Amino acid sequence: MSELQSPSAVGDLESLITTWLHEFARENKLVLAIDRGTSDDTVFGEPRWYVRMSGEAKEFITVWLTLGQRTLRYETYVMPAPEENEHEVAAQLLRRNDRLVGAHFSVGDEDAVYLRGEIPDSALTAAELDRVIGTLYATVELVFQPLIRLGFASRFAS
Repeated sequence: MSELQSPSAVGDLESLITTWLHEFARENKLVLAIDRGTSDDTVFGEPRWYVRMSGEAKEFITVWLTLGQRTLRYETYVMPAPEENEHEVAAQLLRRNDRLVGAHFSVGDEDAVYLRGEIPDSALTAAELDRVIGTLYATVELVFQPLIRLGFASRFAS
């Protein structure tokens, strides 16, 4: 098991993430907001950021970044639990998982669909942050409409 990060190493990573996010927002008109807080974990209170972006297929895409002692976790909400065609939606998600690198679809406690992943803190660079945000954004834009139309088919019937 890898060693825990020292407070100064965590501080360096926090600075890297914050600096990169502000640069990303300044250069990218799709970014609507960036905020910083801590995770809901009452013991560790890990540093956490969110990046809210405007999308085309999905109106808003919000990516959460949570910096732990060993990994940077990231996630975005894709869609609510499907009301119909649940097995077909699940099959689509599993097929898409097979082609994703560094992220995977998962189901939350409320059966909503998320796109999540994590990387070791040691791999955290500006280029990797760009890849993570880009992958989550592009994947949600690609899958949102087909999944919504399948999971809520009767709402789209003419």
